[in-house]
Amino acid sequence: MGRTEGERSDSASQQDAEGTESDEVNIPHKWAALWVLALGLGMIILDGTIVGVALPAIISSLDLDLTQAQWINSIYSVVFAALLLSTGRIGDRLGRKRLFIAGTTTFVLGSVLAALSGSATPLLLARVVQGIGGSMVLPATLSTVNAVFRGKDRAAAFGVWGATMSGAAAVGPLLGGWLTDSFSWEWIFWVNVPIGVAVIVATVLLVPETKGTITSRGLDVDGFQLSALGVGALVFAIIEGPSMGWWAPTREATFLFWTWPESAPVSPVPVLGLLGLVAIALFVLWERHRARVRRSALLDLSLFTLPRFSWGNVTAATVAVGEFALIFVLPLYLVSARGLSVLQAGFVLAAMAIGAFIAGAQARHLADRIGPPAVVVVGLGLEVIGIGVMALLLAPSVSVWLMTIPLVVYGLGLGLASAQLTSLVLADVPTAQSGQGSATQSAVRQVGMAIGTAVAGALLSVGLGHYLSTGTPLDEATRTSAGGALQGLREKGGQEDLVAELSRQFAQATQVTLLGAVVFLALGLVGALIMLRLSRRSQPTH
Repeated sequence: MGRTEGERSDSASQQDAEGTESDEVNIPHKWAALWVLALGLGMIILDGTIVGVALPAIISSLDLDLTQAQWINSIYSVVFAALLLSTGRIGDRLGRKRLFIAGTTTFVLGSVLAALSGSATPLLLARVVQGIGGSMVLPATLSTVNAVFRGKDRAAAFGVWGATMSGAAAVGPLLGGWLTDSFSWEWIFWVNVPIGVAVIVATVLLVPETKGTITSRGLDVDGFQLSALGVGALVFAIIEGPSMGWWAPTREATFLFWTWPESAPVSPVPVLGLLGLVAIALFVLWERHRARVRRSALLDLSLFTLPRFSWGNVTAATVAVGEFALIFVLPLYLVSARGLSVLQAGFVLAAMAIGAFIAGAQARHLADRIGPPAVVVVGLGLEVIGIGVMALLLAPSVSVWLMTIPLVVYGLGLGLASAQLTSLVLADVPTAQSGQGSATQSAVRQVGMAIGTAVAGALLSVGLGHYLSTGTPLDEATRTSAGGALQGLREKGGQEDLVAELSRQFAQATQVTLLGAVVFLALGLVGALIMLRLSRRSQPTH
């Protein structure tokens, strides 16, 4: 499809941009295409939270320990984040529709493998395949929306995209609880198969192809390796710290064909953490070099000269850490410490979905009145209040259903912030760099998700190690099983006093974890306040 004269002149004024976008404004069925993209997006986002509420059942069924449980949750986000920058670039080169179909197909394959898993290792490998698929789907949806919609249509389209993100994340626990309780945990993966097939068929019929014209040379293979190594090593260190030792080794560790002895002077955790930080620093230097010699780079660092893009990504990362710390720890608390069924836990967590859907529907109208940056500030403020109150309510004497009130408040904040933050981050990004911008902000968020799960597991493990003090072997069993031992003790009957004491101590450790989540959400709120100030400065004075 040809370009208008205005677009030609706009492209000419951006000679340093890496690609140009086709004029896809007047394509047919674009709103139907948006809903197809939203369904595919919802499927992969749902998978990030649907597993959390089913995790106690998976732990019991596959006999997992806390570290393995963390990896079941976080390996998806680690792979997702490590590949996002690369897959976003592939979509720019080969076409986002093709990438979306390939990603959905890969994700469905990973879901089938996960449902058929009978032990921890096959399930982890299946989650890797799902992460590969998800890393293709998300940037394809976001950059397609960014390329196809303009003006008022663009704001509405991003509203749908953001509401899908927050709504799918919030409804995941309820759907996961119902599937696990009514059928079995495997069905949280089987459900993706019919959805994925429907998305693929609808994409072929309705979604337009968009791509960028890449003018720089080469493929940034070294950048991909450095980014994957940096993210993977850093998250690995955070997750394995409680079990391997933060400094001195607490046990022998095996890496493929090599064993790190318990007698070593230092644990592998700080070594891998440092390796991750060094790899990330080298990645940044390498990307600067690629830009200087005008070769294709995974990360366009020039985007970070845009203040709102920079602060928006900082905000998105810290908020994702806090949100996914909550998603990881609350189901374990509700099922293990409070003795709820998985379905009951899903209903409690569904309070988030209620708030998210209400707020997501109103976010655009509120943004028209007070501006998107202010909506994000209000949303994150509600998230901080909701989780702060939730942390204070974690006591055996408090009704579990009373906890739904702060969760609704949190959900309201989630709906407001998520629906506006993405479009706000990309507001200043040139259309020609939409693939890079969307992939970058998505990668940052996924890194935050992975670190959120890792931080939550680390805080929970440290908290349990500090508070569990019954003097019985169940102390260590409760810590390493992420509360699974408590479920077994309840099922056997008797020892009510011991169960009550262990539950109280598990609640105290959960409080520590939730307060850690509040800290990260508060940091995100600070970032949002800075974005609000930047936006007000950029507004013309009359």
